This record gives sequence, structure tokens and C-alpha cells, in this order.
Amino acid sequence: MKKIALSIFVLLALIGQSFAEQWFTVKWVDDGDTIVLENKEKIRYLGMNTPEIAHPDKSAEHYGPEAAQFNKKLVLSKKVRLEFDTEKQDQYGRTLAYVFLEDGTMVNSKLVEEGYAHVLTGKSKGRYDLILLKKQQAAMDAGKGMWKNWKEKAGSYIGNSRSKRFHTEDCALGQRTGMKNRAAFSSLWNAFYEGFAPCKKCMPSERH
Repeated sequence: MKKIALSIFVLLALIGQSFAEQWFTVKWVDDGDTIVLENKEKIRYLGMNTPEIAHPDKSAEHYGPEAAQFNKKLVLSKKVRLEFDTEKQDQYGRTLAYVFLEDGTMVNSKLVEEGYAHVLTGKSKGRYDLILLKKQQAAMDAGKGMWKNWKEKAGSYIGNSRSKRFHTEDCALGQRTGMKNRAAFSSLWNAFYEGFAPCKKCMPSERH
């Protein structure tokens, strides 16, 4: 009876491992942080964000096209493995995941490491948040990608240590941030360096 129970346990473990190691081919790259798999599932990279590419109603953000091209070079037509965290989907129904290549490269991390993306903390703490932040800080120190020749106008920003978002002083969301969670930054650079990401409603259009 013990042998049977042990065999079932081993079988279940192998099935679980097989599922975790399932590989998919990337059929399409939407932009710097979103891909479509062979099964038509849309994947949004966890823990980071890349600048937007051009849309019919909106021009491309600084380094958006470069990030999309680099992402395409990394993953298009390649086999990838997905790893999930506590947040499974975003508001658009896209699957949230860490994406790994066959050589072990985590695509999310590579984009941050080379300066094509900045960290973006989710609603709950991600298992790779600290690693991604260290990669970003190293990229900023080295002036890689979007961080190269950084220039910005003087400003003052309000950070929310709970949401890890920062806002301009006149942003209503920033003004509602309680003193317990409030952090002050004298520049966008400092906010990014501490792992804060911009609020979409108040991100200054001129950074460079």
C-alpha cells in the first residue's frame, strides 16, 4: 500500500513538473512587454514596463520602438516557458507571467538590464521585484538604453510607497496619498531609481 501511495506521489510530482516546464512558441510580438503565443494567448510581462509604441491616436514614447524591436529579437519564433506569480491577469485580460527562454534567460529581466524597460511593481509583491530593481539601478548607473543621456526639467514628485507609483504635485491621486505612505522626489530619475513607476495620468511628456 505504501509503494502504491509513493508511486502516486511520484507520478503527481512528475505531472506537476511537466506542466511547469511546458514550452510555447512565440507567434507575435505586440510591443516591448506583450507577446502572443502559438495558442493565441496574450502574455504581458510581469514586474516591468516598456515605453509605448505608436498607436493611431497616440505617438510613440521615447524608446518604445527600440524596446519592441529588442523584444522581437529576443523571443519571436522562440520557445518560451512561463512562470506565474500571485497576480494572474491584468485589467485587459492578458496573462501575467515571467517569460524564460530555453537558455534560462528571463526576458523580463533582460529588458530591464539593457535599459529597455523600467520596473513596475504589481498590486502584490512579486518574487523577482528586488532582482529587477537591482538590474534597473545597474542599467541607470551604466547609462544603458532609455537611461542614456538622461535630461529632465526640474520638478517635484509625490511617491506612494504602498503602490510604488509617483505623481506630479498637481495630480489628484498624488495629493490623496497619506503621509504614512508618502515619499518626496526632486526628480524623475530619483523616483525611478528607488523602484517607483509613473502614474499614467500625470507622467510628464518631456523627459529627454
